[in-house]
Amino acid sequence: MVPIEPRRFLTSLFEAAVIAADPYAAIRAHLPTRPKGRTIVVGAGKAASQMAAAFERLWGGPLEGIVVARHGPVENCERIKVLQSAHPVPDEAGLGASTALLEQVEGLTEDDLVVALISGGGSALLPAPPNGLTLEDEVAVNRALLASGAPISAMNVVRKHVSRIKGGRLALAAWPARVVSLVVSDVPGDNPAFVASGPTVPDLSSLEEAREIVARYAMILPERVMAHLSSDAARAPSPDDPAFAGNEVHVIASASVSLEAAAARARESGIEAMILSDAIEGEARDIGRMHAALAREVALRGRPFTKPIVLLSGGETTVTISGKDYGKGGRNSEFLLSLALDIDGVTGIDALAADTDGIDGSENNAGAFADGKSVGRMRAAGADPRAHLARHDAWSAFAASDDLFVPGPTGTNVNDFRAILIR
Repeated sequence: MVPIEPRRFLTSLFEAAVIAADPYAAIRAHLPTRPKGRTIVVGAGKAASQMAAAFERLWGGPLEGIVVARHGPVENCERIKVLQSAHPVPDEAGLGASTALLEQVEGLTEDDLVVALISGGGSALLPAPPNGLTLEDEVAVNRALLASGAPISAMNVVRKHVSRIKGGRLALAAWPARVVSLVVSDVPGDNPAFVASGPTVPDLSSLEEAREIVARYAMILPERVMAHLSSDAARAPSPDDPAFAGNEVHVIASASVSLEAAAARARESGIEAMILSDAIEGEARDIGRMHAALAREVALRGRPFTKPIVLLSGGETTVTISGKDYGKGGRNSEFLLSLALDIDGVTGIDALAADTDGIDGSENNAGAFADGKSVGRMRAAGADPRAHLARHDAWSAFAASDDLFVPGPTGTNVNDFRAILIR
């Protein structure tokens, strides 16, 4: 085997995964047919401006529209207006952006085409509380969901029943125009109705299901929100509604495709790759321990896989926050700190966990690196890794050991990327 530098190798796999989810190539393969009438572009998500810029380059005819991206650097667009709002907690700018999207699709005809460019993160970027509720109510819902430990699919069932734009309502507002949704999936299983809470894609989840999820995860929501969820006004459109009959939905990029690209890159480097799953969910620290146990088994006993090998996985883990004393970081950093503690002292294991959008949680890192000496470096720097894990402060632990991974925003989002090299 040709000698490799582990972090450079792991970074190359991340880059391959991101390139495979490039909006330009993905959109080019799924361009809709030209309409007789107008072409309107709408969209939201962490990849919204990149998708909009790509669509402009690929679409030869006239078009207009609005997309909503998170605050920060965005791609320049000439004909599509790029609005910005907050993530992961909604803000006033998002409220205005949701209104602008709904206004953009008003008064269309059956000769018109609406192209919806949807990517992960759109749920927070598009607050649109129903009548009787406020932005503060929606922020409270979002905070409760993020702290609940619920999987993204369950979160979005609740979100779509507390909104004027999610759960297919944006597409319903565009009727009778044809709506073609191009979706970059960041959800396990790639159900497009769960990406950004499906503003243009309805699903069969019910209001009763939303109420059950609130109860199951013991969410504390404002009284006005609970009253809304107790009324029929909260019911989301059904996919059986004739207004959706002529619409199209295409998942144009996903974790599965990105992991296959990373595996191919590994094999080009002479390292065998095994994709464990592209749809792993669960508590981040628990999933970290599971991956650590498997890595140790390979490193120490040569089973169930023969080294050298890189184990790849994707999906979306969760972090359940209890109490108000918590630190900095995100689910990938928490996953990796848990793994680092369980591989402490084991040689020949190097790991990278990162969010494919380039931002993991509250800071500017995508995730972090870890190996069998990470915990020792943290302790040498004065950090207590177990204490940091207990208070959801993985960022501070990896900052102390100089193990943060900071590639910057990537312009796409197909969720978590995890690679564990065992030599």
